[in-house]
Formats: sequence, structure tokens, C-alpha cells
Amino acid sequence: MFTGIVQAVGRIVSMEPLEEGMRMTFDTATLSLEGVDLGGSIAVNGVCLTVIALGAQSFSAEVSRVTLEGTTGWVLGRRINLERALRLSDALGGHLVTGHVDGVGRVRSFTPCGESVTLQVEAPGDLPRYIATKGSVTVQGVSLTVNAVEGALFTVNLIPHTQQVTTLGGLVEGAGVNLEVDLLARYAERARQWSDDKGTGTPPLE
Repeated sequence: MFTGIVQAVGRIVSMEPLEEGMRMTFDTATLSLEGVDLGGSIAVNGVCLTVIALGAQSFSAEVSRVTLEGTTGWVLGRRINLERALRLSDALGGHLVTGHVDGVGRVRSFTPCGESVTLQVEAPGDLPRYIATKGSVTVQGVSLTVNAVEGALFTVNLIPHTQQVTTLGGLVEGAGVNLEVDLLARYAERARQWSDDKGTGTPPLE
């Protein structure tokens, strides 16, 4: 699990094709790797990856074909948002994030608004049903509060700090972004579906 609070901006420094995916190495910049073990998890642009090799200030991971096809941003040299896995003793500064990307959204506008920027994103497929005004959404691994929703479009505000310490300040119109909807919204939707299917209201405890 993660919180959507980016801890460092690194870079993709190598990409080696595999039969069913890609082995990548990431420069972690200022992200401390102390206490990170092989088999541990680090989120890269919101994608939970398993550490298979560690360097002094880098780590490697194997990214499956399914992950490559369902996410975006895998370009050699590209800057990436990084976050270590959440520990039980850590503060939950953002919201609970699994690192399992639900889909790739598309930036529709990136508009300066005083010191901040208003970012409008179009969510794909059925994801808009899980995005609510004042709710949470993860964009490129960054936990953000939704300001408004209209159909498949939602807007968020990027304060100067967020622009400076993540890659979101470099977004442009038309860019693809990894999206993860709020986990609680998914559970609420499942509970509603269960109730509709059974017609008996709240499901019993087992």
C-alpha cells in the first residue's frame, strides 16, 4: 500500500526487453533505499513494482506485458514519481493507494490559475463512476482532491509545491496519465451491486 505522497522524482535509466515484458532500472535521486529489501515494493508513477535488484541509488524491476499495456510513461530517460511502500507507523498524508492502476486518462487542459494550475483529465471506460467531487484520485502516483466532475472529465488543483516535487508540473494537453480511483469508492460500488443483485440490502457477515 501507498499514500500517494511522492517522496522523490527519479528517472528511467535502462530498459531491457524480456519475452513477456521489460526489465527496467530507475535512478531514485533523493529517495532513500535504506531498509528496502529485495522483493519489496516501490511505486513508480503510481504503479507498484517489485524490487529485484538494488544499487547505491537505484533499483531494478521487471514490468510485465500486462502492466506495460495498461499503464503509460515507460520512456527511457523520463522523470518518474517515486514512493516507498507504506509502513504501519507512517502518517497517512494522502489516501490509501494500492499501486494498481485502473486506467490511463488523458489531459484535456492544463490551465494556470494564479500560483496554481487547474488540471482537467478525461477518465476512460467506467472509471468516472468512481470519481466524486471532494473525493480522492491518484494521478501519476500523486494523491489529489477532486474539485469538480462533469461526465468523464474531472478537475484537480495543483499547488506550487505539488508542481515542484512531482512530475505533474510538466504535463501538457493530450498527455496520458496513470489513474487509480479511490479504493473505498470501489468497495462502495461492489456493496451496491451485491445489494441490487440479491435484493436484500446489506450483505451478511461471514
